[in-house]
Amino acid sequence: MSYILNIETATKNCSVALAKEGTTILCKEIAEEGYSHAERLHVFIEEIIKESGITFQEVVAIAVSQGPGSYTGLRIGVSAAKGLCYALGVPLIAVDTLQVLASQAKVSDGLIIPMLDARRMEVYSAIFSPTFETKRAVQAEIITENSFEDFQETLCFVGDCAEKCKTVLTKENHVFLEEIKYPSAKEMSLLSFKKYQKNETVDVAYFEPYYLKDFMMTVSKK
Repeated sequence: MSYILNIETATKNCSVALAKEGTTILCKEIAEEGYSHAERLHVFIEEIIKESGITFQEVVAIAVSQGPGSYTGLRIGVSAAKGLCYALGVPLIAVDTLQVLASQAKVSDGLIIPMLDARRMEVYSAIFSPTFETKRAVQAEIITENSFEDFQETLCFVGDCAEKCKTVLTKENHVFLEEIKYPSAKEMSLLSFKKYQKNETVDVAYFEPYYLKDFMMTVSKK
């Protein structure tokens, strides 16, 4: 059996899931304002392995959410994932955070647009089909009333910035699925298993989270 441990810490949600053959069998997660990832993550990992009845030696790979997202959250998740890979001698799989977020939306038509809050009216976003195929790659952007104006399809927005973005994204084809706020490790299970089957792994020693650069550069007037 192919057991993969999935770790998602890119946002306020600290999430760990154990999957067998691409299906989540156990998940523990908590979303807190204080970013308790450093305290919670290793506890969740230990609890999941214990409750599942398997041993760490039965885990064939570790999957981690690669970003974009919180700098601190991503560092904690990737560091934990790398440590487990070294200790267990298993490969590391990196999964796109926005694809994980989009995977929670179950729609039959239109497009899915996952957005993660950055600051002010800035977000990290991407565009996916209802079958989660990438239609536009991840990018950092400032949301205005003209954002996504080239799309006539129904646009289903998910993520933690609905409250601020729905004040400007008000066209008839704009739909906010506000119940979907954060990416979850349980949605990584199938994505990571498909990568494992294709041997799509990353170098444990050199892998770094996917950080996007600052949105705007300011030049000193001095």
